[in-house]
Order: sequence, then structure tokens, then C-alpha cells
Amino acid sequence: MALIDLREIYKTYQMGNTAIHALNGLNCEIEKGEYVALMGPSGSGKSTLMNVIGCLDSPTSGTYLLNDTDVSSMTDDELATVRNVEIGFVFQSFNLLPRTSAIENVALPLVYAGIGKKERLERAQVVLEKVGLGNRGDHKPNELSGGQRQRVAIARALINNPSIVLADEPTGNLDSKSSAEIMALFEAIHADGNTVVMVTHEEEIAKHAKRTIRMIDGKLASQLSVTNP
Repeated sequence: MALIDLREIYKTYQMGNTAIHALNGLNCEIEKGEYVALMGPSGSGKSTLMNVIGCLDSPTSGTYLLNDTDVSSMTDDELATVRNVEIGFVFQSFNLLPRTSAIENVALPLVYAGIGKKERLERAQVVLEKVGLGNRGDHKPNELSGGQRQRVAIARALINNPSIVLADEPTGNLDSKSSAEIMALFEAIHADGNTVVMVTHEEEIAKHAKRTIRMIDGKLASQLSVTNP
């Protein structure tokens, strides 16, 4: 049973009198525990697909089964619950609260889950240690390097033990050394059994994944699975 099962997914945006077909009858399955890179030129639909997978957006038509649950026709409130329980997000721009400490940024999803402050901070500390920032919990984002800020964002994505970690250009704002460290961290996350789906335009970054899906015109153009040594 696929963890992510997308069937005949269409996503259409209306721009004045013009209909833009961002996703055009897309079919895709991603198994539990896979590490997948999504690639494609600008306008190919990869970001729209990421938003649909992450329940940030609903398809215009088609069926999306996540963990064997049909989420394609859920209400916004239902989708918000799914996002908080099933999905961890990592963004290119980190999306951290600037005036909030690293540990409080990591703990933020647990606030929405209704977990008390003491347990929130204890769990956040454990995940910060997992990403190598156990001694940086009281630092604000502007006191951290770009690579450290992305580690905080990854820790926040992991705090709820999600079914899927979605990463949108996670090394886009980082230098080569920090990028290598972040990709090593994603490999460790995948080795722990997490399902990772990553949007990237960089071939070197995509090579870390076990399967690369290339998109064009809102459809899958090709798929390549690799066996990494």
C-alpha cells in the first residue's frame, strides 16, 4: 500500500479568462520509507504537486490517498489536522519566528497539538540534539548561521514524528559546506525510516535521493531509481 497515492490529479488556476493547468492528470505513488526528489523546469508543476502532497492545497479533481485516507476533498480544518499530524515541512527560507528561541520554534507544532509547555520543551530539546543543536536552544534565529537555522527548521519538521518530511529547495539559501551538512542530515532522517520528498533544481542535491521524478507540463515525464552505495 503506497503512503502517497495520487490518481488523475488536476489542479487548475483561473488567471482572468485563461485556465492554467498546473497539474494535468498526474498519477504518482510514493511508498512508505522512500526518499524521492522532484525535479522539473519552472512552471512544470513540482511546487503545486508539493503543496497538494503536503495538504496545503487541494486538487481541482482527482483522488489523493494519504496513508489510505482520502484527503482530496477534506475541509480546510481537516487538512490542517492532517498537516500537523502527518507532515513535516522544511522550506528554503527556513520560516522561523525571528523573535523566538530555537527551542520554542521547534516546539511550535506541539502548541497546535495541545501539548503542555513542559513536555513541548522536553521533546523539542531531544529533537534539537538529534540535529546537532542541543546547546543552541536559547539562541534566536539571527544568532545562528544559515545551516543552523535550517537544522532548527528540520527539527521543527520532525517534532511530531510525521509520516512524511517535505522539503522545498532546502539548500537553496546555503553555501556548499552547509548544503552538504544538511543533505547528510536528510540521509540520516531517511535511514531512520522517514519518508522524504524533496523539491530541488540541483542535480547534485537530487543524487542524494533514491528516486528522482521529473515533471513537465503538470505530469510526470520520467522516473529514475538509483541504488546508492
